[in-house]
Amino acid sequence: MTIHKLKTWPEYFEAIITGRKNFDVRKNDRNFQVGDRLDLLEWNPETGEYTGRFCNREITYILNCNRNPFIKVRGYVILSLK
Repeated sequence: MTIHKLKTWPEYFEAIITGRKNFDVRKNDRNFQVGDRLDLLEWNPETGEYTGRFCNREITYILNCNRNPFIKVRGYVILSLK
């Protein structure tokens, strides 16, 4: 199990911590695996600084966009989170 520390913009971070969003779309530049943990750190792109808020989620499923003929964006994964 790996812990990935990832910047997350405020609107997406808020949706994740309130439970409205249970997935994340990420560039597949890490070796994401089911069971890995994400440390999501809220990042303000306007100030270029972390806000200090964070949460931790587990990857429960990975949809690889390279292997799905219905998704045209290559090089990304959709991570199901709990």
